[in-house]
Amino acid sequence: MISPIIFIFSLLLFSCHAAVQDFCVADLTAPETPAGYACKKAANVTVDDFVFSGLGVAGNTTGTFNKAATIPAFSAQLPGVNGLGFSFARLDMEPGGVYPIHTHPRATEAIIVLEGKITAGFVSSANTVYYKTLKQGDVMIFPQGLPHFVVNAGSTPVQVFVSFSSANPGIQILDFSLFSNDFPSELIAATSFLDIPQIKKLKAFFGGTG
Repeated sequence: MISPIIFIFSLLLFSCHAAVQDFCVADLTAPETPAGYACKKAANVTVDDFVFSGLGVAGNTTGTFNKAATIPAFSAQLPGVNGLGFSFARLDMEPGGVYPIHTHPRATEAIIVLEGKITAGFVSSANTVYYKTLKQGDVMIFPQGLPHFVVNAGSTPVQVFVSFSSANPGIQILDFSLFSNDFPSELIAATSFLDIPQIKKLKAFFGGTG
């Protein structure tokens, strides 16, 4: 099995870039900008700004619609990654769990399977689907901005470690974009070729209106 430590440091080699100061720990009391958070004053920086212990505990999948949970270690949880161009997350999935089609508009994603078996893939801008069933120790890349998915392909829980090429990768889940808001059903039908009854059923499931 590939060590998560080796995985992390190999990714860091590709995310390093020239800097004019040692670090820019996120000042979480300031608003986030397109370039990230403003830097906390150096006198207020502590070692805890560079440490996050949350990835050692499984996410709570109880009651989630997709039988899965994500624990992020982005700049909001790990202020020390602000401005460094990378972040982490942990994915936990029950049997039958799924991360539906979604994108990360600001980051490429790399995953390593620590436990269980998944089927994962992405769709290119040429509408080619690249997917494969992965086992413990396998690594896969999802290029920035491309729609992708992860499905628990086994009968046991899954644990996946994730690295992103951004301190705040962002996420847009297709189902939420269409069905969890007030996007008018008639416009969804016109632009997606779905039937109105099916749209309203999905809106009811995801809490949307319109």
